[in-house]
Amino acid sequence: MKKSSSITTLFLDIGGVLLTDGWVHESRKLAAQEFDLDLNELEIRHNQAFDTYELGKLSLEDYLDRVVFYEERPFTPAQFREFMFARSKPYPEMLALIRRLKALYGLKVVALSNEARELNAYRIQTFRLYEFVDSFVSSCFVHLRKPDPDIFRLALDISQTPARRAVYIENTPMFVRIAEGMGIQSILHSDYSSTCEKLAMLGLHNDEGVNRESH
Repeated sequence: MKKSSSITTLFLDIGGVLLTDGWVHESRKLAAQEFDLDLNELEIRHNQAFDTYELGKLSLEDYLDRVVFYEERPFTPAQFREFMFARSKPYPEMLALIRRLKALYGLKVVALSNEARELNAYRIQTFRLYEFVDSFVSSCFVHLRKPDPDIFRLALDISQTPARRAVYIENTPMFVRIAEGMGIQSILHSDYSSTCEKLAMLGLHNDEGVNRESH
């Protein structure tokens, strides 16, 4: 029997909550070392192109053309792409926690993330996020990015959830404050244990014996 709760919907960031971040500075630093690139030039070009790519207005091929392959390289786009995607790793405890809470309380689960299309698709399929996430409000799909409040409004509309009945789990303080300002109860995620405690305070208790293995 499912448990009852005033909370009907979980909004979740992906990078930093369910999985590692996809393509952040540390990953680009590793790429610069692996492929012998000028990190400063890589960062400048990345900053000029990435917002547009993350909004779904550039393909990965276009992004790489602008950021890496604007000159001849001794490696291929396929090799670089494989390196990019390999930066993504799961947080098994968090994946198991969300699956468990969804089953216990019959929650809607909505991923609310800034992610570029190809990387987003890779992460959804590789880590089987589609098995427990009902909707993906990804920047590349909706052409809105956090911290734009409209992406939160869209998530509420898509899930047909009153703000007071949603909980948002996010590891970026600014985004937590924006959600809270819209009436969405929010948890600043730092680790599995503290997030479990905060969820329990909101009435979402993680029963003992939760399966913590990744799927």
